[in-house]
Parts: sequence; structure tokens; C-alpha cells
Amino acid sequence: MHDDGDGVATTPLGTEPDMERVFETAVERALLLLNGRDGRKGRSILGIAGPPAAGKSTLARHVVAEVVRREGADAAAYLPLDGFHLSNPQLDRLGLRACKGAPETFDAWGYLALLNRVATERFRDVFVPDFDRDLDEPVAARHVVRPHTRLVVTEGNYLAVPAEPWQAARRLMSELWFVDAEETVRTERLLRRHQRGGGPREAAELRIAANDHPNAEYVKQGRAGCDWVVRTGSLPPDRDGRSVL
Repeated sequence: MHDDGDGVATTPLGTEPDMERVFETAVERALLLLNGRDGRKGRSILGIAGPPAAGKSTLARHVVAEVVRREGADAAAYLPLDGFHLSNPQLDRLGLRACKGAPETFDAWGYLALLNRVATERFRDVFVPDFDRDLDEPVAARHVVRPHTRLVVTEGNYLAVPAEPWQAARRLMSELWFVDAEETVRTERLLRRHQRGGGPREAAELRIAANDHPNAEYVKQGRAGCDWVVRTGSLPPDRDGRSVL
């Protein structure tokens, strides 16, 4: 790990064994938050930002799974920004379907409201939405934050962007990490993602050039404000065997 010149601790791109080490470092940092290293009492919120297909969700789910394995059931919970995608009917109504994934296609203030609940609620379950890639739609209440959950890991493209409501969300977080990858790596992951339904490669390439890459450049504006930068190379698969996206 080194300082990249912006004053941000950075883990360099590496081989798969290196990524296993990065995953372990991430879990160790998360456990420090859970056990109160930041001086906060009660629940800590860990944010993970980064461009599309950098590996945010893979890292977040791994951290949650490992914290639960080591600390017990419900010790940690997962809160993805993708659960706040506007539905396809709403995108059609607003004329935004073609730029799905851009900042304006999320219920960003709804995300902030739920994050505020997570930060303050101590007596009731907080149900958390997610995004179903098979349905291509958000789904309600896929995850839950229990009253005794001590660490919530939230991830999404725009969490580090220096604009509201993302900055208000940032103030609720104990730490914010930035996950990045080489553009060629992210592009290949995005091609696989966009072609899952059997669509033509040309359409996927157009979507990446017109939407995903501009969004990535916008996201990178917040990189210097993060506490830790991880550059992903060959990420290990999720526990269910899915490739990283």
C-alpha cells in the first residue's frame, strides 16, 4: 500500500493472490470499524464508491459475508445504491431509459433517507431494496438491517461525488473507499453484463461509450476524498461462483 500523491492510501493493481490479500485487508479494516476504531458508539456505516464494473459489489458482499462469519449472524448488512434505480416505467415516463445508470436515474434522496434511518434506528428492522439484473428492475426488501447490526456496508457508483445528496450521505459514513480498475478490465466486464440477455455486442459497446464511460469519469471526481483506494485486477468470484461485476 502506498500514497498515490493525492494523500489517499492506495492498493495497487495486482495478480489474483494480491487481490486475496486486498480482500483480507478490507475485512480487517471493516472489523476495526465494527469494533469502534472510529470512536463512534453503536452502528458504523462503511461506504464503497467507484465506477461501473470496478468490483464494488463483489468487495462489499465479501466484506459482509466475512464479518458475519467471524462475528456472528446479522453483525453486518449490505445496502446497495442500485436498489434505488428508478423503475423502467418511471424512466420511460421521464425519457431517461437510454441513460439508465446515470445519476439522474436514481432516487438519490430516497437513498439518503434510508441511510439516515440506518444510522439512527435501533429498535426496528430496516428493509433494504436491491437491483435484480435478471428482471432489470429494483426489488423491495431483499436485505435487512437488524437492530443489533453493528456494520452496514453500502456501495454504489456515486457515493464519493462532491455534490448533494451524496455529500450528506458521506457524512453518515465512518469510512468511504474507492474501488477502481483499468478501463479495459471494466469494459470487458460491462460487455458481459450488457450481453447477458443475448443482445448484440455492437449495442453493448454503444451503451458503454455513450453512458457507462461518461458516468465513470463523473464518479472519479470524488476519488481524492476517499479514505482508501483499491485498484482491482483479477478479483476472486463471489461465494456463489458468479464472476465479478
